[in-house]
Amino acid sequence: MSITRRTVLEHLAVASDATARETTTIEALAATLDADEHAIEAHLHGLEACDLARVTADGNARVTITGEELLELDVDEMIVVDSSANDAEK
Repeated sequence: MSITRRTVLEHLAVASDATARETTTIEALAATLDADEHAIEAHLHGLEACDLARVTADGNARVTITGEELLELDVDEMIVVDSSANDAEK
């Protein structure tokens, strides 16, 4: 089974909290999703590039407020978030 970035974001939002800055580990997410840690880490870095997650050097991760708000939209269709827009603003 292939894990999607949305699935990772959804599980990250359950396992962490943006406001309280509570984190989870990449290992914990991988175990919960029964997925490879490297695949989870790659998805997290993609989410981070879009300001939907924060990942620390020691392997901790948390959802951002933006990530929580995106999930609250509860849309069934695919949403495309382009990280290059963030690069243009820097």
